[in-house]
Amino acid sequence: MDGFATITQKRMTGGFRIEDIDGKNIHVDPGPGALVRTYQFGLKPMKVNILMVSHSHTDHYTDAEIIIEAMTNGMTRKRGVVIGGRSVIEGYERWGPCISKYHLSKPKVVVMEADDHQKFDNLNLTATKTLHGDPKAVGFKIKYDNFILSYTSDTEYFKDLHKHHEGADVLIASVIRSGSERVRGHMSGDDFEALVKEVSPKLAIMTHLGMKFIMESPEREAQRITESTGIKTIAARDGMRIDLEDFNTKQPTLDQF
Repeated sequence: MDGFATITQKRMTGGFRIEDIDGKNIHVDPGPGALVRTYQFGLKPMKVNILMVSHSHTDHYTDAEIIIEAMTNGMTRKRGVVIGGRSVIEGYERWGPCISKYHLSKPKVVVMEADDHQKFDNLNLTATKTLHGDPKAVGFKIKYDNFILSYTSDTEYFKDLHKHHEGADVLIASVIRSGSERVRGHMSGDDFEALVKEVSPKLAIMTHLGMKFIMESPEREAQRITESTGIKTIAARDGMRIDLEDFNTKQPTLDQF
């Protein structure tokens, strides 16, 4: 979200969860309200196995520590995995760190930079390149069996962006403005349209909508991109749940808050 969308909570900023993928629950970018929204939509923060934080801006990391406390049973158990960009975990120049050493003492901690790879049981994770205010910001590409979910996080569109999200069945992107109106460090609707054409996912999702975009019609922009690309495109809504059974026989679900 842009700052005003976060401050006003015109849209929720708790990130999203991927449920039951390889038997794991993953919470991505737990911004302000992540804990409360998790309960609001019938999920349990104690059931999170992997917490992923893409970069050191408050709308992406604010509730990370409390989600870690839930994941580790109140910091009493060594449990779970925390994955973050370098600025999030270690700090980089004037960005971060965003999570205390205390909170990092119980889970396994993994620092990732663009193009790094990690394997967790049957999950293959790649950190994807971004162009954003935080120079160590990353996106995440998750592969499980023959299914790929890819998340751009906050980034400008750049020539090779699609190469980092190649093969995605579900593509989730931060899109802050509609049409050709751009904000530095973020994609516009036109940028996302170009990316969708290049990646050719089965489903494209716009999230992180800016205040102006929210006050317009994100659904209309999604319909425009759908018609232009021939690929189903949706604008994320608060509390939205997507059953991914059409894209993966293991039937994970995606919860947006």
